[in-house]
Amino acid sequence: MSRRAPLIAGIIAIILAVLAVVLLVLPKMREVGETEDQLQAAQDQQIALEAQLQALQEAQAQAPETEAQIALLDAQIPPTADLPGLIRQLQDVADQSAVDFFSFTPGTPIASAAGNHSTLPSTISVTGSYFALDEYLFLLETLPRAAKVVQLDITPSTTESAVGGSSPSALQLQLSVEFYTTDPSAGPGSIPGPSAGSATGA
Repeated sequence: MSRRAPLIAGIIAIILAVLAVVLLVLPKMREVGETEDQLQAAQDQQIALEAQLQALQEAQAQAPETEAQIALLDAQIPPTADLPGLIRQLQDVADQSAVDFFSFTPGTPIASAAGNHSTLPSTISVTGSYFALDEYLFLLETLPRAAKVVQLDITPSTTESAVGGSSPSALQLQLSVEFYTTDPSAGPGSIPGPSAGSATGA
């Protein structure tokens, strides 16, 4: 019996050591592992937040430029048809180019198939000398409002000149032009509305 006592004591010590590992060490190791995972997740979140912060700071720095671009786009393709403003712009172009006669006839706005804007088909008629018409086309091309000329016809004009008598060098320019609005139905605040007919401008 005395010979087995050390063996039994060794076995008991081993069992106690195993139990200590199972009951004390392994849970602590699991806690350490979970803490490391949480720390890694927190570090990843911090990196993501820092990236978002940097993106927001860059966006803030670029805000004036972005606002200017938005204002430019709003001027080119306004949220409504804004016929009064468009007529004023076209009249200014006619005055600057010194044409003899100008008329603008807008059609009914047509909604795009995508439903994100409307097209305003229009007809512009201008009479004047070759150089006046050339200047008019240049100014129309640089108009703040976006315009697309889909058809252009030039014919001799029989319009009486301002000083009396016919002007054999006068030409008549007939344009089919499309203007645009981001209003898909050219609805509230637009002239004409989605169901209105065409109107004649100055």
